[in-house]
Amino acid sequence: MCPSDPWDWHRSSYSTGMNNCVETATIGPGLLAVRDAHRATGPALLFTPAAWARFVTGLSRGALPEL
Repeated sequence: MCPSDPWDWHRSSYSTGMNNCVETATIGPGLLAVRDAHRATGPALLFTPAAWARFVTGLSRGALPEL
């Protein structure tokens, strides 16, 4: 957790030893923050729980192109 924020960040159970870690935190009613675990003081993306669920489902189904 970044010392300057009050949120309880959780690392993904799918994170591997290859440094591709993502953390999430509930930051208010109906709002989820997602950040790169290696940039704790960097920016976070904000999602509603429904939007996050759709994003994760899209990733798991290969709906997003390879970068």
